[in-house]
Amino acid sequence: MAVHLRWAAAGPSWALVLLAEVRELVAEAEGRDIDGHPERHRIEAEERRQLVELIVGFSWRAMPAGGKRLDAGWQLRHHLRPKRIKMRELPAMSIAFTFPGQGSQAVGMGRDLASAFAEAREVFEEVDDALGQKLSAIMWEGPEDELTLTANAQPALMAVSLAVMRVMEKGGLSLPEKVAYVAGHSLGEYSALAAAGTFTLADTARLLRIRGNAMQEAAPVGEGAMAAIIGLEADMVEAICAEAGRDAVCQIANDNGGGQLVISGARKAVEEAASLASAKGARRAIMLPVSAPFHSALMAPAAERMREALAGVTMKAPAVPVVANVTVSPLTEPQEIAARLVEQVTGRVRWRETVAWFGENGVRTLYEIGAGKVLTGLARRIDRDMEAVAVSTPADIEAAMKALL
Repeated sequence: MAVHLRWAAAGPSWALVLLAEVRELVAEAEGRDIDGHPERHRIEAEERRQLVELIVGFSWRAMPAGGKRLDAGWQLRHHLRPKRIKMRELPAMSIAFTFPGQGSQAVGMGRDLASAFAEAREVFEEVDDALGQKLSAIMWEGPEDELTLTANAQPALMAVSLAVMRVMEKGGLSLPEKVAYVAGHSLGEYSALAAAGTFTLADTARLLRIRGNAMQEAAPVGEGAMAAIIGLEADMVEAICAEAGRDAVCQIANDNGGGQLVISGARKAVEEAASLASAKGARRAIMLPVSAPFHSALMAPAAERMREALAGVTMKAPAVPVVANVTVSPLTEPQEIAARLVEQVTGRVRWRETVAWFGENGVRTLYEIGAGKVLTGLARRIDRDMEAVAVSTPADIEAAMKALL
């Protein structure tokens, strides 16, 4: 049975890496599917685990050729039976909240929250007012290509995360009493800071609109590129980037864990690096369909724009420390937080190290607050002893509150 995957996300994100990996893993699985019989059980255990985390985590949709659309998550649950995480009572201060980045967006996200909770509706209305745009309508009704525009996806994802937070706080959650740290993947760092009270909701929405536009405009289309390197360690990929980038920018943009890295920079240098990675034993080296070289030195104009924008907003000390993407260190001083946010535009998102740091500093459970389950899947791949729980729906909120309170 041929399966065609349709991706509902775009932009500078680890989502692009996993899209490419899903396509190849599914192709491998199909090679063992004989006349519709469940030969898929013969997939190696590691591939099976990755397939479950990637597809269920992303809520992919699969369509049999010539047939009706089926939910890929349902198919995998039926055929591969992924393990479910049991929620339990958690000791105070062994918990961190994480916030997703671009690639987790999907049309319809947040609509169930708005229907169920007045507090969530207020968040979406406040974001709409701050932007002077009915962003909530795009989030709930599409079109998909408009939602996935960087300037829309970034504030939209933040809005869903903050809607979940607002509902949980209304239900009695006190962030400083229950949560040791917060962190977010790329734009998610702004969501984390808003949740911790450093930025107001309205300021966060406006900052992310500026950030999205600035990142898209920083480099002319076609001059930059990004590629996924899967199956090599970060040190080797860094050496490859140095070799390929002798006369041009080429650097690691995202270290997502599980042997997944994204490189970014000048197109020719990135293409050379991908070729070198393949020659040096990478399992996959795949050019990604992005419009700009995000999280690279070519984003310097966007970093300067964010420096100016951050200087124009009031920042407060966060209620709990935020673990910065670029330094993997807990921050509490507004001035340093602003500096790291500027650095983040051109710097590496060190997510593998962030999850490892949590484990080394007493965190045993990560709650992913907002749309999707991407960070939940990554956490399980990075640290098998870490419990990871996604909180995005009314049912998720109810279960999380029972465990937290």
